[in-house]
Formats: sequence, C-alpha cells, structure tokens
Amino acid sequence: MHASQLYWKELDGWLNDPEQPASAGLVLYFGSRQMLAQEALYTVLRTRFPTAKLVGCSTGGQMESGDVSDHVLTALALDFDHTPVKLASTSVTDPEHSFAAGATIGRELAAEDLAGVFVLSDGLHINGSALVEGIVSAVGVRVPVSGGLAGDGADFAETLVGCNDQPKSHSVAAIGFYGTSIQLGHGSAGGWDVFGPKRKITASRGNVLLEVDDKPALDLYKLYLGDEESQKLPGSALLFPMRISDPRHPDRAVVRTVLAVDTAAGSMTFAGDMPKGWTAQLMRGSVGRLCAGAAEATHRAALAIGDAPVGDESAAIFVSCIGRRLLMGQRIDEEIEAATAELPANCRTVGFYSYGEIAPHDGSGACQLHNQTMTVTLLRERAA
Repeated sequence: MHASQLYWKELDGWLNDPEQPASAGLVLYFGSRQMLAQEALYTVLRTRFPTAKLVGCSTGGQMESGDVSDHVLTALALDFDHTPVKLASTSVTDPEHSFAAGATIGRELAAEDLAGVFVLSDGLHINGSALVEGIVSAVGVRVPVSGGLAGDGADFAETLVGCNDQPKSHSVAAIGFYGTSIQLGHGSAGGWDVFGPKRKITASRGNVLLEVDDKPALDLYKLYLGDEESQKLPGSALLFPMRISDPRHPDRAVVRTVLAVDTAAGSMTFAGDMPKGWTAQLMRGSVGRLCAGAAEATHRAALAIGDAPVGDESAAIFVSCIGRRLLMGQRIDEEIEAATAELPANCRTVGFYSYGEIAPHDGSGACQLHNQTMTVTLLRERAA
C-alpha cells in the first residue's frame, strides 16, 4: 500500500504535490460545505485522480499539517497492492429511514471476505446509531464499521457527502475493504467528565429527546447554559454533551451531542438514539483531558494492528467531534499533536471535525455511533 497526503487551496491549487498524478485507487477528501458546494471542485479532484474512487464530505474543519483549516481541502490518496475496494451509496430523506439506508449499504458491501467498512453520512438528516445498526445487520457483527457524520461548522445548515459524484446533502457513502491483506485498527476515546445528577430519559422518539425526569429536555440545557448561551442553541449545547447508558449495562455508556432544538416542543434532536428509560448525565471537558483522550484513541488503534516491518506505510483517518474543536479553540492543535504522537512510523494522515463519530465501542466491541470523541481508523497492508 502507498499513501499520500494532499492539500488543495482555491487560489493556489494543489500544494506540495508532484506535477504528475500519482497512482491512486481510493481518495478520501474533506472540506468546508462552502468549498464542496462548488461544482468545479469535484472536477479538480476527478482531473487529478482520473481512475480513483472518490469519497468525501463537508466538515467542521479539516486537519492539515498538525493544525485545523477551514479553507484548505485535505485528501488522502491510497493505492493498495492486494486489497479490493468497493463503494456503496444511498440517500436518506428522513431520520426514521436511517436503519433502512444502512441496511441497503450493508447489503451492497456484504461478502465473505469483507474486512471492514468506512462510512460517511449526512450529518443533519440522519439517526447515526440506527444507520450503523442497519449496516451491521447486513454485514454481520464481525465486520468493523467506522467513519463519521459530515459537518457544517457551527452553522448546522447543510452537510454534503460525495461518492464518485458531486457532493450533495441527504447522502450516505461507504467503502468496503476486502481480503486478508488489509489490517484495520480502531480506537475511540473522549476525555469528558460527567457533572450534575444522573437523570432518566422519560420520553423520546428515536433520536429526539422529549423529556428528562418528566420535564421538557430543552429546559435542562437552558438551566445550565443561561439566557445568553441559550440563544446560541444548538451550537452552544456542543460544549455540554450527554452521556447515556442502559441501566442494565452501565459500562457501555455512549456520548450524544445535539443537532437541533425545537423551542416550541421543548425537545432536542441528537445525532443518535436516546432510548426511553436510559440514564442520562451532562458532561463538560478540559483541554488536557480531551488531549489525553485523543492520544488514547490512537494508541488503541495502533495496538490493534501491531508493529510493522521497517519501511511499511500505513494511513490514519481521524474523526473528531466539532464540540471538541469549539471547546479547545486556539489550542485545537494540541489535540492533533497528542493523537499523531501515537502513530506508527511512515503513517500518512487525514482527518476532519464531525457531527458524530462511528467506531467499535472500546468496552463491548460493538460498532456504534459516538459523539464528542476522537476516533481513529488505521489501515495497513500485509506483505504478500
């Protein structure tokens, strides 16, 4: 496998890139919603990589050379020696159709030699946990699923996903990796701390949280945010994610983040399911703890694929939550530095800030949606 990092800027074109196109079978790309909405950009990508499979999405910021950029397209070009790759895509018009969308993609990719799936999804019109459940229902629990939900900064207006076509909203794209040569390592960690009392979800509908402790869910957030920050919802809620857990399995807690609010109904739409009867508790973070979580996620992924012969190349795909970027502000480079410090040698990277992260759960191993985490997918091919 050969991996290359590439960057493109509207006024300057491809940065630090050889004049002759390098061979690539798969290219992952990430940019702002405004950037990807330009039809000319997809033409630029297709011209640069005429035979590659092109998959990408809009973001809440792209990881570029140890920092975060909103103005540079970042790309990872991969050329595999022994690993077949297949794409699948579908559209989703309503969050209630998320499981069916996932199942459709899963059926397209399912095969005996399917080694892993990486998925990018619309970040606003989806129930991310149901989407993952749909994929797993078709490919089986043995196949790891990772990826993320597309972002739109702190605007929450529209998210775009491309799968060998012009990026568009309401879209889901997935990559299937096949065979025994590919090695996949995954890691996910948060670093947020819970605060306040444990509460109970008393009314919900899919990923729409209606009531907590028999009171409108939105009232809980307004209580902690105050009048000024409440006017900035849903963006301000990213600083206070919610940890939820099944009372029967408290060790399998997941974190959920807000996508939208309905002030009239007092409800909040989250990126994944908010099951009735589950325990809920608010969270807050610090830069140090979040950086430690990022390092831990990469460390877990690196352990999963083990040491490689000297000179072997690998690639890392980072997906971190937009809420982490908003909290860290100008210190966001510290999270990236902490994560990349745990990478193996000769590892090329790409990454973006998302509205939701998908990875196997560190405790149960089940593939699911996470929020407010740093997730890492490491890829490497074994020698023939």
